Amino acid sequence: MSQPESRIEPGMTTDFRQRMSYGDYLGLDLLLSAQKPLSDAPDEPLFITIHQVQELWLKLCVHEIDGAIAAIRKDELSPAFKSLARVSRIQSQLVAAWDVLSTMTPADYLAFRPSLGESSGFQSWQYRALEFRLGAKDPRMLAVHKHHPAAHALLEKAYREPSLYDEAILLLARRGLPVPAACTARDWREPHGFDAGLRDVWLGVYRDTRGHFDLYELAEELVDIEDQFQQWRFRHMKTVERIIGFKTGTGGSSGVQFLKTALERRFFPELWDLRGQL
Repeated sequence: MSQPESRIEPGMTTDFRQRMSYGDYLGLDLLLSAQKPLSDAPDEPLFITIHQVQELWLKLCVHEIDGAIAAIRKDELSPAFKSLARVSRIQSQLVAAWDVLSTMTPADYLAFRPSLGESSGFQSWQYRALEFRLGAKDPRMLAVHKHHPAAHALLEKAYREPSLYDEAILLLARRGLPVPAACTARDWREPHGFDAGLRDVWLGVYRDTRGHFDLYELAEELVDIEDQFQQWRFRHMKTVERIIGFKTGTGGSSGVQFLKTALERRFFPELWDLRGQL
């Protein structure tokens, strides 16, 4: 019986005893051993994998947002646009992940839910870091991470520094646009609130896209990110409702009701309000 033709080409490396392999570079032994179910329930590996993958995507989102912030500070918008566009694409992956998790039925989840103890996605410090960088700052959220000094320090730094939107507003002011002083000379620890004067500045950008095209593009990149973020929040809320109904969350929250409150919050309120003024 003839052997099938080998797909190994003459130039391919097959001996990795002294070379770095694909698995070595990606740390696959560590990555693939990180799924440690605490029950025999067949759907617990799905639950763990989905959340671990989301944490990896969140880590990359934070990295890209940091890059965008640094670029905007230097008035280098092209690399900022690249980073922000990438964040939007990552967010589409995060949204799609809920479709996979929603294949888990209520009975499937209840089979291992007791194993979660008081752990909850609410405690994700990478998610909180992303929210802080987008401007949704709440000092009470820091308390959840006091047990993890490195995570607490990272969040404290993000809490005290200007957010992505703050940097965009400061850029408007550097360009000579009449940004209200209250939007640029303020305590960065406080969340940004809607300002009609700032809305009018952005409105001027949208009414003269030819003269302010890079600022217009920046604004639309920000809107893309918030749009995707809201879609993620909505799918999260509906997936939780589908699986546990209106039960209390494992971390002690009100569950679906808690998630619904986030749907009313805006990161960049002026960029949404101006649409009704055009």
